[in-house]
Amino acid sequence: MNLKTIGIIIRREYLNKVKKKSFLVTTLLVPILAGGGLIALMAIMMTTKEKLKKIAVVDRSAIVMPALEDTETIDFIDYCDFELDSVKAGMSRLGLDAVLSISEIDPETKSFTADITSLKPLGMEMVDVINSRLNSALEDYRIGTYGIEGLDQIMKDVKAHVRLNSYTMDEEGRETVSETGVYAVVSMVLGIIIFMFVTLYGASVMSAVIEEKSSRVVEVLVSSVKSTELMFGKIFGIALVALTQFLLWIVLTAIIVGVASAAMGGNMFGSAGTDPMEMVQGMGVDASQVEAVTDAVSESGELATVMTTLHNMPLGRIAIAFVIYFIFGYMLYASLYAAIGSAVENEGDTQQLQLPVTIPLMVAYFIAIYAFRAPDSSIAFWGSMIPFTSPIVMIARLPFGVPVWELAVSIAVLVLTFAVCAWASAKIYKVGILMFGKKSTWKDLWKWLKQN
Repeated sequence: MNLKTIGIIIRREYLNKVKKKSFLVTTLLVPILAGGGLIALMAIMMTTKEKLKKIAVVDRSAIVMPALEDTETIDFIDYCDFELDSVKAGMSRLGLDAVLSISEIDPETKSFTADITSLKPLGMEMVDVINSRLNSALEDYRIGTYGIEGLDQIMKDVKAHVRLNSYTMDEEGRETVSETGVYAVVSMVLGIIIFMFVTLYGASVMSAVIEEKSSRVVEVLVSSVKSTELMFGKIFGIALVALTQFLLWIVLTAIIVGVASAAMGGNMFGSAGTDPMEMVQGMGVDASQVEAVTDAVSESGELATVMTTLHNMPLGRIAIAFVIYFIFGYMLYASLYAAIGSAVENEGDTQQLQLPVTIPLMVAYFIAIYAFRAPDSSIAFWGSMIPFTSPIVMIARLPFGVPVWELAVSIAVLVLTFAVCAWASAKIYKVGILMFGKKSTWKDLWKWLKQN
């Protein structure tokens, strides 16, 4: 292969992409949407409250109703003297949102059953509040049945809340602060970034190949350059586009959020009422994995613990490894996507061929989520060694500390696998890019691969 020719193709691919209106619009629009969405989310969390719910209570136990104190979002109304069925039937007419019914106390188990019937499903937070009040009332009742003077106070005194301070000892015997929640957040963010960009820009290579093939431009190009030079030039060119866009997104998003935060008095991320746990909901990530971060920030002086943990991380090693896995992970999947793109004439025909490439990415994402909980588990270890999952899983494990030999073996296997896949993809690309009028199958790809 001629490196000069590949350089020319890289330059052409890069300039063609960055000069497009779609690139400029996307580069500007994503930070605006991301920053604006974050600002809107924080503003909503700071200013809005759940609508007040009126809940009728039919208490046959006679111990729960006195313990149900009204809150900002719940108004408990005593309907103990009414028939349960009639209250349920008249919820709309009475202006009620739900009916809470408590059975009589079972003398053997010293317990009761509780049911709540609502016109619309209640939020999880509201259900948790009601459930907590029910448990508290039953605990107080059971304590009272023992007839021991001062038992209530004794039970309160024995309850403990111990905060576990976490430290990590290095090879020289020095202890450094290590807040587990901080590692979880860094792990989660790095893993998601790798997953998003490998998926997004790997598929972009496939789309670019299909576009040139369907427009017959590729026939002109391969008359001047080798097909393998064209494939690698396209892969590297789109990689530079990805890095350019990624850096611009970071800078523009930081500017937008910084300006908005300053305009809001600098309290955008520090206002009471904002719940950082809600920031990780909906990603497939258990919010309890980052609970330690919230606890650390909320307690006086513990913000320094978070900052110290970040400072004590091997940020240099993480940054270098991130770049290596980003580059070779992208190139591995981009070469596979390029081979698939060369075998079809439109994106509608890629679904069958694309599935075996997409599945390892999804598996890697779910293993990375598990790695937040158990970074040294067998599944996390092997996920960080297998080249088709290692770019995502190893990055998710790195903040928790990975032996140098594991990192070296993982990178070596990834690079070797990329070389093999690139060679195979180049052979498929060389034949497939000039095939027209036939819907290709895996059998066809295997036949092209075996050709000399």
